[in-house]
Amino acid sequence: MDISSAGLRVLRQIAESGSFTAAAVRLGYTQSAVSRQAAALERSAGAALFERRPDGVRLTPAGLTLLRHARAILDSLAAAERDLTGAVPRSEPVRLGAFLSAGAALVPDALVRLAAAEPQITVTTSEGTTPSLIRALRAGSIDLAVLTSRPPHRPSDGESPRLHIETLMDTELAVAAPSTGDFAGRSTVHIDELADAAWIATPSSRSEPLLGVWPGLPGRPRVAHSARDWLTKLQLVARGFGVTSVPTRLAPVLPPGVSLLHVEGAPPEARRVLVARLPGCPTPAVAAVTRALAASA
Repeated sequence: MDISSAGLRVLRQIAESGSFTAAAVRLGYTQSAVSRQAAALERSAGAALFERRPDGVRLTPAGLTLLRHARAILDSLAAAERDLTGAVPRSEPVRLGAFLSAGAALVPDALVRLAAAEPQITVTTSEGTTPSLIRALRAGSIDLAVLTSRPPHRPSDGESPRLHIETLMDTELAVAAPSTGDFAGRSTVHIDELADAAWIATPSSRSEPLLGVWPGLPGRPRVAHSARDWLTKLQLVARGFGVTSVPTRLAPVLPPGVSLLHVEGAPPEARRVLVARLPGCPTPAVAAVTRALAASA
């Protein structure tokens, strides 16, 4: 089997991105170049490596097998480059991915704890949705991921081998509303009052649901503003342009002018915060980051 390191990097990026188009953008290639690399990989492997689906591209069992070896090969090549150049690592690196609100409320505190206890560990962070972070874990682009799930808390994906997952905390959703106007001085809101509200929500896709609108809201929600950035969403709320659903763990970082309202007349919306990694024994650095996240949670 004759496979280049470039082909293995394309395989890893397709697994992480979930599409040929996104992989091409991240690698700086044209989409046709990525498609040619994918076809060459399949010819060399003698098996179908990619499954084209309505929600994107997923690796077949053969593709996942090759990906597992690709991670080891690419890591070895990176280590060889360091040895040849005489670069001596001065720290223990850990690549941490986290879903959007965890980056505001959980990760910074964990990094402070880690810096005090394990100063030799260097953490780089990236944000993403839970589906995209799982793909990045599978692809070997990150070492650890903070994920979120909703009941009944099924396994994060159906791939094998199963990810190693630990629960950090359980939390509930609430509604972030302007502190002035209709919601001034209140700590609760009835679900019926939210039916006609202007919502500030994160854009959705086939695999990633609309975030920011209260789940199970009666009728079709009126989304007035669409934004992924939490600071943008909460500043729009503070200035009276709408409401958005938030995990209660964000309460300490809410900006002035925003109140947290608990929703009545509807079942509580529980969310679980998880930390995930690939199966097997973690490195001491990954284990230390996991402990810091658990302590912060």
